[in-house]
Amino acid sequence: MRIIVSSEIETVCPGFVGAAVEARVVNTEHNAALWSEIDTLAERFRAEHTTETIKQISGIGATRRVYKACGKDPSRYRPAAEALMRRIIQGKPLYRIDTLVDLVNLASIAYGYSIGGFDAGRFEGDTLTLGIGREGEPYEGIGRGMLNIAGLPVYRDAAGGVGTPTSDNERTKMTMETRHVLVLINGYDGDEGQVMANARYVGGLLAGYASGRDIGITAYRP
Repeated sequence: MRIIVSSEIETVCPGFVGAAVEARVVNTEHNAALWSEIDTLAERFRAEHTTETIKQISGIGATRRVYKACGKDPSRYRPAAEALMRRIIQGKPLYRIDTLVDLVNLASIAYGYSIGGFDAGRFEGDTLTLGIGREGEPYEGIGRGMLNIAGLPVYRDAAGGVGTPTSDNERTKMTMETRHVLVLINGYDGDEGQVMANARYVGGLLAGYASGRDIGITAYRP
């Protein structure tokens, strides 16, 4: 996929850097070794953070600032990474969906970036454009119903929105039938080193837990 960062995003976050991880995969309902890794990280996270200190994590703090710059309240529409971390700190169990979704959640928690995981076979066209949601723009969040994405950063394909830092879209979500994934890491803090480290981490998780092959990593920016 070709990925374009629009002038709308460049205006509110000129230092944005993203990373795309593409791979051929095999999904499974559950992977015990992956969940052992998730549980270990969650235990350490609970010992080191509070719901306030996570806002100081670079990726989360920067995403919250971009939400405000776009006119969205980050405490009402929380970035996914922050929402996952809050569940851990509050002692709530993380959702167990399937191996692909679970490993993307792990990668998001580990680095603090909101990460979109997509079934690449469900995209319309060959280009994704990162822009800002508009009033009345239809968008069905995964498990959330119709979501008001006005003022949220949003990736769009030829048919409309597919991903925001708060929730990805039902239309392009990963499922048990997914064989080709595209994972997008959103570095609103502009830290290319950390973003690319997160991308390599995702690649390793895909290889280790989802039979990932033909793994490619590409950086993109305005």
